[in-house]
Order: sequence, then structure tokens, then C-alpha cells
Amino acid sequence: MTQDAPEMSQEEDWYTEDVATFGDRLYAAREAAGMKRGTLAKRLGVKKSTIAAWEEDLSEPRANRLSMLAGVLNVSIRWLLMGEGDGLEAPQEDSDVTDPDLLAIFNQIRDIRARMKADLDRLAKLEKVLRKKL
Repeated sequence: MTQDAPEMSQEEDWYTEDVATFGDRLYAAREAAGMKRGTLAKRLGVKKSTIAAWEEDLSEPRANRLSMLAGVLNVSIRWLLMGEGDGLEAPQEDSDVTDPDLLAIFNQIRDIRARMKADLDRLAKLEKVLRKKL
């Protein structure tokens, strides 16, 4: 099977904006901190459903909650938003999954996410141009 784009297997690319969403990073940081949604919600003074919506990228926290999130989860705000700065290390690819077929599927999923993000960025730029012309 051939791929059009290079594989994104570098560890530093795991949580970047091109690969992971805000919700992905929030979920990973919460799990790494060993917290359940309810525990995090209580510490932030929000509902458990609010945490779920943030993790599922249905909504985003306001600046004050974002700052609290970063502090409670011991990551930087910049890492939560863009995957840059102080945050989590990339998970070890070989820790649980050793099947080459499964690893190939994970790499393809990451590639599709990166392409979708690039397409969404292009779409947003086109919409902006269109709105200016209307």
C-alpha cells in the first residue's frame, strides 16, 4: 500500500495542532493526571458534561477556565491550545501495540487527521475570501 504523505511518526508531532485537537490534548492530560471527568469538573467548578463537551470538541473553555485547566493538569495553556510548549510526552508507540498492521492503521488515522485539519484550514480561508467579496 502506498501513501501520498510521509508518515508522522516523530514523537514531537504526536500532540501538535495538525494531529490532535484541543479535546484530544485535554483528554490525554486528564488521563495522565489520573483524574476522572467528575473530579476535574469539581476542581474547576463546572459540570461533568462541560468537561465532556470540551474533550469532544463541542465547545471550548473561557480564558479563566483554560488557565485553571492548565494549572490543575500541569501543562501549559499553549500546549492545551496548540500542542506546543510544556505538556505531555508522546505515548510510547511500542508499549501496547506491537502488531505491524495495527501500527499502520494508527499511522493512517493520524495522517487522515492531519489532512482533514489542512483541508479545514483551506476551507476557512476560502470562506473568508468569499465573505469579503459578498
